[in-house]
Amino acid sequence: MAKVFGIGETVFDILFKNNQPVKGVPGGSVYNCIISLGRCGVDSEFISEVGDDRIGNIILEHLNDSNVGSSAVCCFSGGKSPLALAFLNENNDAEYLFYKDYPNNRLEVEFPIINKGDIVVYGSYFVLNPVLRKKTKAFLEYAHEQGALLYYDINFRKNHVNERIKLAEALIENLEFADVVRGSADDFNYLYEMTDAAKIYNEKIKFYSHNFIFTSGSGNVQLFTRGGAATYAVRDVEVVSTVGAGDNFNAGILYGFVKNGVTRDKLAQLTADEWNGIISNGLDFSAHACTLIENYVDKEWAKNYSSK
Repeated sequence: MAKVFGIGETVFDILFKNNQPVKGVPGGSVYNCIISLGRCGVDSEFISEVGDDRIGNIILEHLNDSNVGSSAVCCFSGGKSPLALAFLNENNDAEYLFYKDYPNNRLEVEFPIINKGDIVVYGSYFVLNPVLRKKTKAFLEYAHEQGALLYYDINFRKNHVNERIKLAEALIENLEFADVVRGSADDFNYLYEMTDAAKIYNEKIKFYSHNFIFTSGSGNVQLFTRGGAATYAVRDVEVVSTVGAGDNFNAGILYGFVKNGVTRDKLAQLTADEWNGIISNGLDFSAHACTLIENYVDKEWAKNYSSK
């Protein structure tokens, strides 16, 4: 069975409601995804960095408790584990403030061995950041050369809009590595001031990857592949927090890949019915995460879901 590797930032999220803190949990876009996969019994490992401090210890313990390997998590000194303050509005959507104190030397780890048939999920500013780019690019090149399936969640945040020209080369390289691209309406609005999914696919994605998943919050999910396009309605749930919605959608997609033995070579052979099932997994994970004040699926739900 495939192993899933995630590479991305790690933060400690403090969630606020009505300007009062209501929950503190480890987070990060790829982190949230990989935690949900580990809880569902998927062989998973995370590549990142945390501070050699109390918050860093909490994060490492959380990874271990969720059955996610942490041997490639750099534990740095001379700085502090980053914090993210997430302020939930009346719709339970979040606005963020970030507090970061990194040392000069970053991501000082030995990357894990990747085998053909494994899956790598990557995304957010972590794999665009010029400070880390040499190392993250080298890892993605290695994973691609080994025959892994690479899943790119763009996750481009508003606070980096003024850097989009500077980051364009790294973004294109990330798209070139990707076998599947997932992006939201917000991502493409910030990057290109575009929100039409078909136009984005034809003008910005298809040249690099034929497999594109477009999400738009509570709007429909749209899938584009060589075989055509499909549209899916999101699940109707009572939303508590949307912080981990997209991250857990990714987890569900990757869970579907692992469950169905999907590799890079098999992607082009997936039927419409197989894609329907995989997207359904993504919608299930995302909907469940929206009912929680945490960033990932809970253990009991994961146990029941993976036993189906």
